[in-house]
Amino acid sequence: MPEPSAPPPTPPVSLAALLADGSLGLRLIAGLPDAPAERVAVHWVHTSEMADPYPYLLGGELLLTAGVQLTDAHADTYVRRVVEAGAAALGFGVAPVYDTVPDSLVEACDRHGLPLLEIPRRTPFTTVARGVWRLMAEARHRELRRVTEAQQGLAAAAARPDPVPAVLRQLAVRLGGRAVLFAPDGAELHATGRDPAPGSRTALARLARVVNPPGAASPPTSATDTIGGARLAAYALGGGQGLVLGVAAGSREAGDHTVTGVAVVLLSLLTAPHQGAAEAGRSAALVRLLLGATPTEAAPLLGPGPWTVVHAHGGDTPFAASALAAALGSALAETDGATVRVLTDRPVTAQPGWTLGASAPVGPAALAEADTHAERALRHAEATRADLVHHREPGPDALTALVPPEVAAAHARARLAPIAGSPALTETLRTWLSLHGSWDRTAVALTVHRNTVRHRIARCAALLNADLDEADVRMDLWFALRRL
Repeated sequence: MPEPSAPPPTPPVSLAALLADGSLGLRLIAGLPDAPAERVAVHWVHTSEMADPYPYLLGGELLLTAGVQLTDAHADTYVRRVVEAGAAALGFGVAPVYDTVPDSLVEACDRHGLPLLEIPRRTPFTTVARGVWRLMAEARHRELRRVTEAQQGLAAAAARPDPVPAVLRQLAVRLGGRAVLFAPDGAELHATGRDPAPGSRTALARLARVVNPPGAASPPTSATDTIGGARLAAYALGGGQGLVLGVAAGSREAGDHTVTGVAVVLLSLLTAPHQGAAEAGRSAALVRLLLGATPTEAAPLLGPGPWTVVHAHGGDTPFAASALAAALGSALAETDGATVRVLTDRPVTAQPGWTLGASAPVGPAALAEADTHAERALRHAEATRADLVHHREPGPDALTALVPPEVAAAHARARLAPIAGSPALTETLRTWLSLHGSWDRTAVALTVHRNTVRHRIARCAALLNADLDEADVRMDLWFALRRL
């Protein structure tokens, strides 16, 4: 099965984009009599002054040379070898060896169909290389954004009431072609989009049988083909149902494999056999996928959010999880028979008949941690018999919030009863504790003499029967004073 989290490869740069970069000053002078420069893809840049660079080329290069070893007699052989190596184009610097591009090289490039670029004196080869890398970085950024948007669209489609057709529609739109879900017998269960080339529909059905041949013990999980310029691919879905996803597109972008991989994962989950209601099984699979994924895997599968994870106890029907999710404005819920987990982008409110623990709203990369927080919040809700408890991030009141307000108030009244009738003693103790036991700062804060502070604190210690030099005692009194 394709790996959905793998980033798309760096897309190549078209020769047309290089020629359009005015800062480089490149000029196409030979080698493209008919084919447009947009169709020539440059994958990287290589500089060589070898008489025969063939052994050092991988294919797809913009080969840069100043013609140090080039002669008129050798020009045709040189160009033929460069073409055989699969180079995308040849860039010739007019300095320092030649003042102009040799006519023999121009004629050879026209003869063998190798695009020839004239590089002006003012443009060093390193500048050309930087220009190619910059254009590649810009193209990769655009491709990553396209892939991310496509993944988010697929995940949103999977949460719709009609998830399988919705995912196929999204995939067809994102790839600019046709997406089909084939049954084990090769029939089209769902199909959407346009055929990119004549005969592509029949060819795609034939390709689907390659990954699901009758009686095959270990068929391939995927297969690809081309027809009339269209790119075809078929993927066996997981779940052992014999279903196949087929896609046909007029062109192939660098991130298409990643986008299709996400669709394969989602469709495998959506079409897997379920226990109970189909809706419950579908959403449960998605919740497990999203909460169990790594941050880099989860982020592309959801929108930016924020998302809240809810753990819940309650409900007494097989459809309880789906009912709770609907009440919380979500279609994403799963249950292990005891606890229901819901993933929602809506505010969480108490629900009749349920005890809920909710995480703080988070981005998709923090879902796993939020899942843990929701579990703790649910335990706290049950311990305090509350309908709903929200997880709170650590802060000044985090520990205090763990104790129910009525319990905290009762403790404060009992602990501070000996000094409750004296506002002066209560306020002095509160101020002194807040200022870490500083006599002088407390005196300034209360506008009294330093000895008055000492006298009042000694009186508090006696009435409360407390050793105020003990950190635990100070913490207990501070907690009580904040809840008095």
